[in-house]
Formats: sequence, C-alpha cells, structure tokens
Amino acid sequence: MEQQHAYIVDVTTETFTQAVLQRSREVPVIVDFWATWCGPCKVLGPILERVTADAGGEFILAKVDVDENQDLASQYQIQTIPTVMAFVGGIPVGQFSAALPEAQVRAWIADMLPTELDRIVDEARGAALAGDVERAERLFVSVLDEVPDHPDAATGLAAMMIARGDTQAALIILGKLPPGEEVDRLQAAARLSDAAGNDINALTAALEANPTDDEGRLTLAQALAARGEYEPALDHMLKVVRSKGPHTDD
Repeated sequence: MEQQHAYIVDVTTETFTQAVLQRSREVPVIVDFWATWCGPCKVLGPILERVTADAGGEFILAKVDVDENQDLASQYQIQTIPTVMAFVGGIPVGQFSAALPEAQVRAWIADMLPTELDRIVDEARGAALAGDVERAERLFVSVLDEVPDHPDAATGLAAMMIARGDTQAALIILGKLPPGEEVDRLQAAARLSDAAGNDINALTAALEANPTDDEGRLTLAQALAARGEYEPALDHMLKVVRSKGPHTDD
C-alpha cells in the first residue's frame, strides 16, 4: 500500500519507537498491522487512510507490514491481520482485529482520541507544573462540573488539595472514583498527610506549653518540613540555633 497523505507513515521495527511510541506522546497514533497478501487488509487499509485524511492531523496512521517486521508483530502479539492498535502517551490503549465497516472504524477511532475535556485536563496539568495553582484548580473544577467522576481531573485536583493540606476534601473527591493504582496512592498520601497534620497540632500544643523545649521544637520543624511547610520549619530551626547562643572554642 502506498502512502497517500502526510499523516500516513510506513513504520518498521527500527522506526517504531520514534514514529509510534514517542510520537504518541504528542498526538494519538493508530497502527495498522497488515500484509500484502491479506484480503481483509486491502479492504480496511483504504478505509483507515480515508478516515485519517479526513481527520486532518488529529491522529497519525502508522502502517506496519508484518511480513517485513515480524519482531514487532511478535512483540505486540499480533495473531490475526488486519489488527489495528491505538497508542496514546506511549502505550496501547485499544485495538480491534477485523475489517470493520467505515462507520465502525470512525466510531472506534473517535473513542480513542482525546476529548475536549481531556485537553483541558492536560492544560490544567501544565498550569500546575508552571506553578499557576489557581488556574490549574479552576480548569480541573471546570472538567468536574461537566463530568463529576472524570478520573484524571479528579485525581489531579485531589493531588493539589493534598499538597496544600486540604486532605479531607481530597478524600471526598477520591471516594467518588473506583479503586485503582493512582486513586489508592493518593488516598494513602492524603491519610499520611492528615496524620502528620495531627502530629503537628500535638507538637505545636506541647511547644506552646513549654517554649524552651528545643528538642520538641526541632521535632516540630522536621514534621513541618516533611509536609513541605519549609518556611515555618526554618523559623523553628533558627530559634533552636539562637537558643543555644554563640559557639566559642575553649
């Protein structure tokens, strides 16, 4: 099959990492595993190419000849052809193995592509990384207003709440999601942060009762630093240093 469009590329074992895995971190890549002798491939191939051309760059179609790239076919356990796989973010996210009608192909690809809400989540993550916390939270909330259980928006917002110490709100958000690795990790982090907060309250109360307890003040400083509250932690550490007075040699 000949390349017919700028968004259609022939891929080999040598170019797969860059053309599919790395490229799919920027734009979804649909991989068509086919062969020249395969009758159904000759039916599906033109459909995929037509849908790709119509999409105008929403995704890339990568074509892999399984006869010439048997290592790839083995790596991705291609048992029958045609097999079509979608890659997003460097990993496969879906596949089918049949010469589907064009309407079904279009519907399947549409399900694989990021939605507008997914793009807003990506924008929110970028804002968070750039330190624009207010904008990131606003974007996450806008997604959750549309889809209250959107997993990426919910976990993104929960992570930000944990970072600022609002662990109970984070746990409420996470409680609406089904169990999963990221949800479990964030719930554990929220509970740990909550426990640390309780320790800080107890340490603070003890220090208020005994302001000259340098060891207690140092423990409080370490607990604050563990929560990322570096400025008050430094203040307490400096007070400990000052309380010991200037060091003089004998």
